[in-house]
Amino acid sequence: MMLLSLVFGVGVLSWWLTWRLTRLDSFLCLLDHPNERSLHDVPIPRTGGLAIIGSLFLGLIAARVLGVLVMREGLAWSGLGHLESWILGLTMLLGFVSFMDDRGGVPVWLRLGCQFAVSVILVFGAGLFFPVIQLPSFGIIELGWMGITIAILFLVWFTNLYNFMDGMDGFAGGMTTFGCGFMAYFAWKAGHEFILVSTLLLSAASVGFLAYNFPPAKIFMGDVGSVVSGFLCGALIVLGCRDGVFDVWVPFILFSPFILDATVTLIRRVWQGEKVWVAHRTHCYQRLVLSGWGHRRTVLAEYALMAFCGGLAMLYQHAAAEWRIVILGGWVMLFVFLVFAVRGREQQMQPVGS
Repeated sequence: MMLLSLVFGVGVLSWWLTWRLTRLDSFLCLLDHPNERSLHDVPIPRTGGLAIIGSLFLGLIAARVLGVLVMREGLAWSGLGHLESWILGLTMLLGFVSFMDDRGGVPVWLRLGCQFAVSVILVFGAGLFFPVIQLPSFGIIELGWMGITIAILFLVWFTNLYNFMDGMDGFAGGMTTFGCGFMAYFAWKAGHEFILVSTLLLSAASVGFLAYNFPPAKIFMGDVGSVVSGFLCGALIVLGCRDGVFDVWVPFILFSPFILDATVTLIRRVWQGEKVWVAHRTHCYQRLVLSGWGHRRTVLAEYALMAFCGGLAMLYQHAAAEWRIVILGGWVMLFVFLVFAVRGREQQMQPVGS
């Protein structure tokens, strides 16, 4: 009950802080002006991520002070250990750099350099890496030193993945809410206190933010929100894989509405010879909005997909080994169907003879 009260309090605090940040008289209010990549037409405040980060870390401090007991007898969070302190400290550092970027003062090379630096420090300083990859029906591959390299690249990739996909009202906040909510379930089942408390509080903070970010959005999370959410979720994913909370396919299924959209879009743009570093509006969710679905209908469809992927991840986690390959095959086929469905929607909207 104490943990649930804390989760509720973090959600309310995030809601209040987000409301404060929507006010143009706030000294932290920075406006996001539309550009060629944007789906909005008027300037909107873009520092909502500060509400997510602020309420999350205040919630973690409260959890440490109160010695929160979680929802299963005999399981209690004992506070911040060495690894947890590294994760949260480096997340705060990346948040500061990202906030300065929102203010318009950090070049691309420095942003990427900081992301690589904090990822390397986290992997080597806290021993965070992928030990194995499980291939259903084929066995387990020991990664060895490759697990370290993959973890660094994954953290940088997942951080930027969130930043790339934060282009529609309610999208990134919804992904964090659903993804972290389901991760909390797996952490609860495995008895992993830190992942459980962190994901529950991050999910609650995202819900509070969504009250003002749901279409039509009154505020965006900005880089300070998307970069921090991506890095923290990525770190918790690696930690969960390392500590046996789930195998690598579970978080990939959970976050596949982000992962597969970004990956398919990147591959298509490379295949077509486009400059992948140039701003664009060709992600599947952007194409749906532009095809006439609009923000609200598209994001609600994405929420339904996120909930379905969460259920699919739970099914995979509890399935017998011989059924896991079948579940993964169905998951891949689902997204192949969705890609062609988006293409079909675009073709319906094109004028005859175009």
